Amino acid sequence: MDEVIAFINKYASVPVLITAVYNAFVFKRLVNELKIFSFFIFLSGLTELVSKVLWFQKINNFPLLHFYVAAGFLIICWFYSSVLQEFVSKKIIWGGAALFTVLTVVNSIFYQSIYSFNSNALVVQSILIIILSLSTFILFLNDIVRDKRPSLIKSLNWINSGLFIYYLSSLLIFYFSNFFTENFPVLLNQYTWALHMLFSTTMYACFFIGLWKNPQKAP
Repeated sequence: MDEVIAFINKYASVPVLITAVYNAFVFKRLVNELKIFSFFIFLSGLTELVSKVLWFQKINNFPLLHFYVAAGFLIICWFYSSVLQEFVSKKIIWGGAALFTVLTVVNSIFYQSIYSFNSNALVVQSILIIILSLSTFILFLNDIVRDKRPSLIKSLNWINSGLFIYYLSSLLIFYFSNFFTENFPVLLNQYTWALHMLFSTTMYACFFIGLWKNPQKAP
């Protein structure tokens, strides 16, 4: 089992980087909604690379996570505001994004230092993204929406599913992360974060398929 955990830890970055490289390759052919989301994938790939460099240099990479959570959520809100623009006011989504950014900054300054794991921000981010993804699932059940751009719906469903699966699955891990670290054995913590990495791999696999099904590639 230890070998499995070591394997997951060693290659956890691979799905992120593969998706980011493929994203760069097809970027010019993507429709607008997917181009917006591609910036999140680019940010994820760059963050993963820098994080690994810092880790190998034995430099605390938590400040990078604090930035990634805030910046990544703003891009995701941009993506959903584009997808839901005909059904949900952009003011609601961007108002939530602005409030989250303020809360994240306050959390990083007064509660969870940039040199520690920002579990509070991750929990709030997860809840908000789950709400956005569920709203999108409900929207896609509408026959008018499905008939309007059927090929795009296929791509968006994969991306939306990836976000929903990851943030729903990781919510409890983020919420109890500090408790696990302080009260559980090191090995059990390793199992928990290995499970988290599997959720992440599933999410990026969904992203890759969503990009691959880009409607502009359809005959």
